[in-house]
Amino acid sequence: MLGVWLLLWGSVALGGRADTAFLRRAHDSSGHCTYSFTVASPVEAACPEAAGGVPELRAELAALAARLSRLESRERGVGGSGPRGAELGGARDPQEVAAAARLEAAQMGVVGTVMIWSIRSFPQREWSQMCPAAVGGGTALLPKAPAFRGAAAWHGAPRVRQEQAGGEGGWLRPAHAVPDPAAAPRWEPQPLSYQELQSERTEVPVSRLLEEAALGRPAKEDSAGCGQLVWVGEPVVFGRADSIAGKYGVWMKDPEPVPPFTRDNTWRVDTVGTEVRQLFQYEEAEQLARGYPAKVHILPRPLESTGAVIYRGGLFFQPRRSRSVARYDLRGETITAEREIPGAGYHGQYPYSWGGYTDIDLAVDETGLWVIYSTEKARGAIVLSKLDPETLEIRRTWETNIRKRGVANSFLICGTLYTVSSYSAPNATINFAYDTASGTSRALSIPFENRFRYLSMLDYNPAERQLFAWDSFNMVTYPVRLSRA
Repeated sequence: MLGVWLLLWGSVALGGRADTAFLRRAHDSSGHCTYSFTVASPVEAACPEAAGGVPELRAELAALAARLSRLESRERGVGGSGPRGAELGGARDPQEVAAAARLEAAQMGVVGTVMIWSIRSFPQREWSQMCPAAVGGGTALLPKAPAFRGAAAWHGAPRVRQEQAGGEGGWLRPAHAVPDPAAAPRWEPQPLSYQELQSERTEVPVSRLLEEAALGRPAKEDSAGCGQLVWVGEPVVFGRADSIAGKYGVWMKDPEPVPPFTRDNTWRVDTVGTEVRQLFQYEEAEQLARGYPAKVHILPRPLESTGAVIYRGGLFFQPRRSRSVARYDLRGETITAEREIPGAGYHGQYPYSWGGYTDIDLAVDETGLWVIYSTEKARGAIVLSKLDPETLEIRRTWETNIRKRGVANSFLICGTLYTVSSYSAPNATINFAYDTASGTSRALSIPFENRFRYLSMLDYNPAERQLFAWDSFNMVTYPVRLSRA
């Protein structure tokens, strides 16, 4: 493949001052249309022959143009181009020419932006027709590429690359690989037509990129360790239940899995019904989205509501119509522990505001396993207890001043309880926080979106650092951001 390389030096700093490049267009003695790009030097001694550019580079390009002209004449005589083109002309690889230009610029102390245009060469008659076309503002009219035989075909637009002298550059537009000249296929001229080509450059402030990165996921310095919740992002849908049994439900990942399970394993329970016993196991979240479980566990006892969690190889759940918490071992497929929560309300005594028999709600955070409930003694206020994950023994209990029926749901992060104001309002908030370390609560107003208007489950996964939720048939996640501890 033949190629002509034109180099435009724009906004080049010479002697500490920036000057604008100028474009000139003219016919040479052989009838070709030639383009010249020049920059005037503010100091004559700093840039000898400034009007003509870099002397060595100019000589290199002139020699290359002469060789290409001989090749074009030779090819017009034999009716096309082929693998012998490079051998006949001995032309230097255009990338080597560009590299030499950058080296020369660095040696002269030229600093600035370099725009390199790679444009396919055409027979002399086509370049002559092309010459009168207007060139300016980064836009040029060029002939469409001839039709090629073979897999390698010109993609229609020149490559535009921005480079810094002495450094690496970046593509301003998606670039296509240019085939090796020695391997270029034969081509047949087609009727000439034109298309408009335009290069564009978009500048984005670094501060904006940093802000967007922070909103998309936790900042790097906050990705490990604990902190206070300061932001909840928009929900991302992972799957949707396909039957009425899935209007309410719970879906989970194990933040501390045990072999043979991994963090990719995903679990789901559809909780509408009186005998909820099916636990669906998926190899990964994408399999859940397709709706095909790898295995279905049949629980020895039916569970109640949406308060279950997966933790350290076990499913922790509230058996139906009881104030107990049970552990179902996922490997042995049997219940290995069960314990009653003293005084806990159940089956509709102290649910969240949406109902659903959500009296006993289990949760996991960076510090371990928790149970959220209320008692007659607490008069409906939320009570927290820390559980031993093996024996389910209560290690410590906290009584809050947050009324359980007054909030839609709750979860724990780093030992702090957070509550949601509404299960159906589209623009709800994270409205309260209770810190177990200090035993104090505070009001919050962190925006929280109920996209599908019926939030029946909300849990935090400390390994994923996301909230998992079930919102009216939809299984969704929310990204969160924590402040530094």
